[in-house]
Amino acid sequence: MAATSKKEKEEKKPRVILGRPSNSLTIGVVGVPNVGKSTLFNVLTKLSVPAENFPFCTIEPNEARVSVPDDRYEWLVNHHKPASKVPAVLQITDIAGLIRGASTGEGLGNAFLSHIRAVDGIFHVVRVFEDADVTHVEGGVDPVRDLQIISEELMLKDLETVSKTKEKLERELHHKKDKKKSDELEITVRIEALLKEKKQVRLSEWKATDVEYLNSLQLLTAKPVVYLINMSEKDYIKRGNKWLGKIKAWVDENGGEPMVPFCGALEAKLLDMDDDAKKKYCEENKVASAIPKIITTGYHALDLIHFFTCGPDEVRCWTIRRNTRAPQAAGVIHTDFEKGFICAEVMKYDEFKELGSESAVKANGKYRQEGKNYVVCDGDIIFFKANTVGLDKKK
Repeated sequence: MAATSKKEKEEKKPRVILGRPSNSLTIGVVGVPNVGKSTLFNVLTKLSVPAENFPFCTIEPNEARVSVPDDRYEWLVNHHKPASKVPAVLQITDIAGLIRGASTGEGLGNAFLSHIRAVDGIFHVVRVFEDADVTHVEGGVDPVRDLQIISEELMLKDLETVSKTKEKLERELHHKKDKKKSDELEITVRIEALLKEKKQVRLSEWKATDVEYLNSLQLLTAKPVVYLINMSEKDYIKRGNKWLGKIKAWVDENGGEPMVPFCGALEAKLLDMDDDAKKKYCEENKVASAIPKIITTGYHALDLIHFFTCGPDEVRCWTIRRNTRAPQAAGVIHTDFEKGFICAEVMKYDEFKELGSESAVKANGKYRQEGKNYVVCDGDIIFFKANTVGLDKKK
């Protein structure tokens, strides 16, 4: 079952995404209570990769770091047979269930909303399965209602944030004129109007200069969303449920972002099987785990890509934001590489795989030397040259 989206073009308009370093980005699992968030997160936690190879790797109990599936990475590992291998990873945070009224403090609303504010994207889990043993906080299964509850609570909290920001800017401008603050007030008023019309911030058109200010507000409705539809095992296997069409209609009306159907109960079952039993079950039922699709969809929803450094010592994926230039990509490896950047020696993965070796790539004129304006592409194999002499003394 493929994710559905109306926005899968490579070229994208400026995104309203928090401008943190790519190696610290996190996607949060959100939804009303008892929709399967914990089941999904427990599966992801068991798949979590060891943290030894990652700097600043302290992971809280409600966080997991999972490998991003990539056939190119697997091929490079098999080709080089390195002593060390480090995949691309996605960090995922489990956030407790949100209820109606959370924006005004119902339940533990303010705490939960602050947890959402701390992440960079959202996995919105929606329940369509029926189970008499799993009660629903709203009294019955209605995923469109649940989608609307979460959406409205996030918008209401953003409206509160923006209204306070507007009042503060107006007070400051009353005492002293300031061009920057005046521009910020203009954007703030526009955001407030959007939210009052029940429109989510990320779905409006913004200039790159607007995005910088929007990022500083850390608005909940500015975060990219992937909708995860939790089905019963029976419905997942037969690829159908009465709610899917209605959910898709709601999602299309609210931005058309990716939808990934899955079955939490099935994922938990598959994880407890040995490889042979898992393969047999999947073949007999013509079904596959949705976890790889969930991870890759979340990764790309954050505008993340990765490049490779590889050889017999190590094959490693380095995660960067799409449209990152070569010096900043080098800085992900080490800050001194960005400061002393000379050039990037680049091979395209497809060409390396086709020709079989670095020497063959060079012999065919496919080995490229790129400068500081080069925009790194997903899957590039890169060797950076940098002058780091004396940089330690400048720190």
